[in-house]
Amino acid sequence: QVQLVESGGGLVQAGGSLRLSCVASGNILSINTMGWYRQAPGKQRELVATSTSGGSTNYGDSVKGRFTISRDNAKNTVYLQMNSLKPEDTAVYYCKAYIQTKSAFGAYYNDYWGQGTQVTVSS
Repeated sequence: QVQLVESGGGLVQAGGSLRLSCVASGNILSINTMGWYRQAPGKQRELVATSTSGGSTNYGDSVKGRFTISRDNAKNTVYLQMNSLKPEDTAVYYCKAYIQTKSAFGAYYNDYWGQGTQVTVSS
């Protein structure tokens, strides 16, 4: 019923930039928090950045000052602008959203995840 589709990943040299996008679609009543997480090979998934519907943002320590999260609520879209990329930023980046949907049993919030997009930073 709800899909999150990421785009914008790819291969970039260290010091370069990429912009990720994630669009939510489906039976959506409202979206609360949207965010980005990443998982490198052999490591746990970690927080990159989140943005609430009220405009509050939160960043992982390793990306503060380099990455910027933003969203277009009218388009159900969240973006991640990544600057000054480092090889250690290489990972699969996942979009996550806390979305309210309506069913026969009422309206409920659930977490939804995208399929992930690969970001590779070469040294």
